[in-house]
Amino acid sequence: MNTVSVSIPQSSVSERVKAVAAALVIGLALVYTTGFAASTSVHNAAHDTRHGLAFPCH
Repeated sequence: MNTVSVSIPQSSVSERVKAVAAALVIGLALVYTTGFAASTSVHNAAHDTRHGLAFPCH
C-alpha cells in the first residue's frame, strides 16, 4: 500500500491581513470612482451602495 502525504501551505496572519486590506482598498476605490463617473448607467449601478456608505451622489 502506498501512502502519499500532501502538505498544504498555510498563509500567515500578516498575509491574510494584507489580502483583506487590498480587497477593501480595491472595493472602496471602485465604489468611490463610480460616484464620479459621467455615465448614467454606471452611476445607477452603484447608487444604493454609495448611499449605504454615506457617499453623496446628488
